[in-house]
Formats: sequence, structure tokens, C-alpha cells
Amino acid sequence: MDNRGNITIEIGVALIIILMILGVVLSINEINTQKIVKNAVNEHDETLIEGIVDNLINNPGNKNNWGSYEKGTGLAIVNEEGHVIPNSVSYEKLMFFESDYNKYVYRNLFNSKIKSSMELIPKESIISSVKIGNEEDANNIYSVNRIVKCDFYKKYVLKNFQNSGKCNHDHDQDKYSCNYFKVFKGNLRASNYYLIFDESEKYNAKYFIDATSSNKYKNWKTIISDNVFINNEIDFYDESSAVVFIHIDKAKAKALLVCVPKTFDKSKLKYDYFRANECQFILRAWY
Repeated sequence: MDNRGNITIEIGVALIIILMILGVVLSINEINTQKIVKNAVNEHDETLIEGIVDNLINNPGNKNNWGSYEKGTGLAIVNEEGHVIPNSVSYEKLMFFESDYNKYVYRNLFNSKIKSSMELIPKESIISSVKIGNEEDANNIYSVNRIVKCDFYKKYVLKNFQNSGKCNHDHDQDKYSCNYFKVFKGNLRASNYYLIFDESEKYNAKYFIDATSSNKYKNWKTIISDNVFINNEIDFYDESSAVVFIHIDKAKAKALLVCVPKTFDKSKLKYDYFRANECQFILRAWY
């Protein structure tokens, strides 16, 4: 074979090597491009998910309009003055999500593209965590965590004895916790009234209940339970309504007066369920 033949073979081999190198380079570029695109998509989705969480915990929403994400969906708490509490989660609204999670969250929030779950974990409380949503069936799960104020059944609280109240026996509020409420006979047909005590108050304080129609002291009763049913202790004195006073022989007692429906779950008549809590709110999302 002459020199021209050798040169031709060498050129052919060189071209093959160059084509192989170009193929590898193009393949690497394609992989890198796919990674860049995938990372961009992931970052977009993560930003979307974090934005949804921030909206949920800062927007009180309107349950009558929860079919619209921008206007309706929100879990934030509205206080007694009608102000929205930032970074808060209402247990009642969370349970409303649970009633049809696929509709309110999977379809309306995530356009039927992203599955998710939500968990509310109370801190420094006897209350168990609450988790709703889809079953986690993926390896790559993105989580967003927020510390929030949360309420469970605070809306049923009528009086908090850690706040100053009024007394019909002129008890010194530096030594006692007293307060009052008005009740109608008809209220007792639909609702139950309870005194709810923190565990620390059991056997460490006493209480009694009377009304404006009575000027006599009643016997003090030792607190032996964390909840006391008081419907039967309300005297109407042949009237249709009564102003009822509650007295506790301890200042700033950890006690609450609540009014709950007759069907209320009695296992949840615990002090922590009716006070404001600090909770961890976690939203997990995946494809």
C-alpha cells in the first residue's frame, strides 16, 4: 500500500474518532440540558409550593368560595376582633379540607398535577398531631415547614379565667378568678357548658357557681377533674334566663368556660384543645 492509502485510512480513523467525540459531547450537552431544564422545573414547582403554603397560613379564605384558589382558599385564623392572625392555621378549616381533599387541594391548588399531604403538629401540648391528604407513595418528596399559631376548638370558649373578670361577691381578683355569663333555658337544649381545667389545677383549687338571684355563698368544690359539666348547676329561679357567676379560689387560674354542641366528642374536653397553641405545619408534595 502506498503513502496515499495510509493517509486515507488515517483520515478515516480520525474522522471516526472526531464523530465519536462529537457524539459524546452532544450526549453530555443533552444530559446537562435535561438536568438544567429539570432543575428549573423543580425550582419552579418548589417556589409554587412554598407560595401556596404562605398563602394558606396568611389567608383566612372563605369556605363558600374554596373552589377558587386565588380568592377563596386559606387556613388562617380570624380573631375575635375580626383581624387575620398571620402564620396561623385553623383546625376547623383544615378538617374542611379533609372532607374532600382531592377537590380542595389536589385539583384546585395543584391543578391535578401534584399530590400532597398536610400535617399539624402541636408543640408543648397533649394534643396528637393531625394529618390529612394523599398517601405518600413517592421517594422524592418536597416538604415545606412553618411554625404557626393554631387553634382547635377555641371558638367554643366563652370565658378565660386568666383574664380579669367581674365578681358578685367582691372577691379580690389578686387572689381569685371570677367571671360571669348569661344563659337562656333554651341554650341548654342544644349545648353543654363545661369548666375546663389544666391538669395543674386539679386538687390545687376550688370553685363554686351561683347567680345574681342568689346572695348566699355555696360550698366550695375541689377541682378533681379536668372538665366539669355545669348545666345541672345553673339555677334559673323560675326565669327564662340567668346571669351565672363562676368563682375559683386562685388568681389567674388555668381554666376556661366552654359551650359545645351536645354531639361534641367528650374525649376532646381537654384544656389544650381550647387554648391557642404553637404548631408545626408541614406540607409534603410529590408527583
